[in-house]
Amino acid sequence: MTTDPALDAVAARAAAAARPFAATEPRARAAALVAVADALDASAAELIAIAMRETGLTEARLTGEVRRTSNQLRLFAEAIVDGAYLDARIDEADPEYVIGPRPDVRRVLEPVGPVLNFAASNFPFAFSVAGGDSAAALAAGCPLIVKAHSGHPGLSRRTGEIVAAALAGAGMPDGAFQLVAGQQAGVALLQDDRIRAGAFTGSTHVGRLLADLAASRPRPIPFYGELGSVNPVYATAGAVAGEPELLQGFVASVSGSAGQLCTKPGFLFVPSGADLGAVGEAASAVAEHRLLNPGIGRAFEERRGAVLGAPGVAVLSEGVVRTDDDGQRYATPTVVEVDLATLLANRDELLEESFGPLSIVVRYDDARELPALQRELFPGNLTSTLHASEAELASGELAELVDALAETSGRVLFGGWPTGVSVTSAMQHGGPYPATTTDATSVGTAAIARFLRGVAYQGAPQALLPEALRDDNPWGVPQRRSAAGRSAGWGSLTGAH
Repeated sequence: MTTDPALDAVAARAAAAARPFAATEPRARAAALVAVADALDASAAELIAIAMRETGLTEARLTGEVRRTSNQLRLFAEAIVDGAYLDARIDEADPEYVIGPRPDVRRVLEPVGPVLNFAASNFPFAFSVAGGDSAAALAAGCPLIVKAHSGHPGLSRRTGEIVAAALAGAGMPDGAFQLVAGQQAGVALLQDDRIRAGAFTGSTHVGRLLADLAASRPRPIPFYGELGSVNPVYATAGAVAGEPELLQGFVASVSGSAGQLCTKPGFLFVPSGADLGAVGEAASAVAEHRLLNPGIGRAFEERRGAVLGAPGVAVLSEGVVRTDDDGQRYATPTVVEVDLATLLANRDELLEESFGPLSIVVRYDDARELPALQRELFPGNLTSTLHASEAELASGELAELVDALAETSGRVLFGGWPTGVSVTSAMQHGGPYPATTTDATSVGTAAIARFLRGVAYQGAPQALLPEALRDDNPWGVPQRRSAAGRSAGWGSLTGAH
């Protein structure tokens, strides 16, 4: 337990709400999420004005982000009503079971309990108080405590008020949602025994510290941290020749939202003979954009200096970083060029993520080297992208590279650019470490699974089973049922007999 009385009360309310919230009927919980979505939409103008002041992001960007956030909640509501996420399995008692007599066993996914979510700075709506991690935890039926991000405190408070009021108005238990502020509060709650899972989006350094705290507790808990990614992009000779807008699209992806996106392409690999003149032209047309806060601005300025000062680096677009009287940084894109030998020789200076409008173009001689390079230099990414001609893709010559991208990334794109993560049931926004501490998605309805745990009931009477496992199925969820007698036919579907 935390020694701070106020935080102790927060954890106690969340713990007290755990069983009542888990027991809420799916349609009631789905209706509560829709109520939150409606309330956010109704307050969008007020919230966007606050966000613009605190983050420097544009009205157009924030308007789209509010729309994404509210509709994300509605998508999760659909998933709750559908019920497939519960993965209800029923094995009927079977005295003739081929392995030996089988009892009645029924398994379902149940909420883990109170979840602590550390909000992100770069998505003040979609990955903050009411964002994806919050939506997933609430959809799962877990009481949620959000640690507000210091980069947008006023927005966090107002969003929290709206979310809390909407959930209460929809009849959800007291303690189902709470907001806290301050680094010490987040650390203290993460170590509180009543917290049963953590979620985080932010820097690798802070994410590792928090993940280690979660793992070192007397009762360790799962911690789902999205830490960082350089999102390499590979362009073949066919793509360079056949995609006239390739380099312009690259610059647009690097500079969007001042490069403060976890899916920004940090590296673009092109054949040695590629003409890169369009990079400078496209970058020079990008207006300066404020970075999120002075701390992020200082870090970007230092990172940019390290890249520009590395041996063998050629500048395609130097960019500018301007500081105003309040210490806020405004930046235009910085894009540099190296050959493969330079990248390998200076990997300590060049491979680290640059959180801001900076990217590195790497020239290569032989595409056959790329799979091994991906595995060696980029072992964990949110995304990897391949631009190639239809003939190159059809020939199969890129199959090994695609395998390497799939081994090391959560999402593999064929064409297009990784910035912009669609919220869908099939989306994977996560990847091998260091992209995430645990390779699970934080976007899409599959994100609910992070905050659920399997429980099997053996020989239980109907009256004591969870609704999702009862024979009368009052919640109407999909049930995977294994009837008695089926084991005698095992193996027949293989065609081996």
